[in-house]
Formats: sequence, structure tokens, C-alpha cells
Amino acid sequence: MDNFKSACEEARNCRICLGKIPFHPKPVFSIHSHSRILVVGQAPGTRVQATGIPWNDPSGDELRRWLDVGKEQFYDPKIFGIMPMGFCYPGKGKNGDLPPRKECAPQWHSELLGFMPKIELVLLIGSYAQAYYLKGNAKSNLTETVRAFEEYLPRYFPLVHPSPRNRIWQKRNPWFEEKVVPELRIRVSEIIRKNAHGAL
Repeated sequence: MDNFKSACEEARNCRICLGKIPFHPKPVFSIHSHSRILVVGQAPGTRVQATGIPWNDPSGDELRRWLDVGKEQFYDPKIFGIMPMGFCYPGKGKNGDLPPRKECAPQWHSELLGFMPKIELVLLIGSYAQAYYLKGNAKSNLTETVRAFEEYLPRYFPLVHPSPRNRIWQKRNPWFEEKVVPELRIRVSEIIRKNAHGAL
């Protein structure tokens, strides 16, 4: 446990991107050695960067709706570990936020995951997380990867990002709400129920 705490402290004090991002580095993640479900998103937005609370925005509200969980469960690190591809806000580009910094995941993910042996399901939210974790097994694009979600179970569950900007995508792909979200809820509820009553 001491090694886990030291690793988390080291990650929270990471300055690998100092001078490369528009803010002073402020890594945002939430994990526990007993985490059962790992949420791997892209990178914090400005609101999350300011508050230090992951998924503390409309995207987080939509993600929790997909999962069918409240904030109390979502922010319990013994249930949900939250570890984005980039721990800090990367800045804004011409078409929205910039991609997560490439240095972050190789620097921290493998090390921190080594302290989380109880992870049963990894939610890969967005193309960056899917490319990193699925390697050559990802499909030609995000839509096809998410459509083929059953191929990656039981370890990985690829998802589109729950950003309000992706509402148009959801309307164009009704199968996501009809098939993917219900299966996601089943998987999540089973893990939570199985590990309830102090077993987490």
C-alpha cells in the first residue's frame, strides 16, 4: 500500500508537461488499489482542471446516465478508478480541446495499473484510449470499434465520448443507445452488486 501511495503521489506531482500546456500541471485522476471498473477517458477539460474533480461536467453527467450510477457510486474509487489518457488539460486547438499529451499514458498507466489487480472492466472512452489499449485490434474507426464492443469483452468496453458534441453521432447511430448502453449497464451493475456489502 505504501508503494501505491507513493506512486500516486509521484503521479500527482508530475511535471513532465511543464511549459507544454497552458496551465501549471495539475494531474487529475482517482484510483484505489481495490478499484473494480477503470474509466479511461481523454483528458480533463477546463472545468475539471479548475475543480480537480474528474468528469465534473456535462460529459460526466451523460456518462453516469449511460452507466446508470449516481455520483456517490461513481466517485467511490473502490468501485470506479478514473485514469484519463492525459492527466492534465492539454489546451485548446482550432476544433476544440487538443488531444491528450502523448507522454502521460506511457509514463503512468502501466505503473498505476500494476497496483490495481482487482480491475474487472476497463471502459475505453474515445479513440485515444482505444488506440492505446486495443493496439492493432481496434477497427478502422471509432464507430466500428464501438459497434464491435462484444469482441473486446470481458476486459475492455469501448465507448464513444459522452461529450454534448457527440449527440449528433448518437442520433446517427441509434444502435448505441439500443444495444451498447443496456449491455454496459448490465456489466457495471453486475460488478457493483457482486462486490457490494463490504467486499470491495
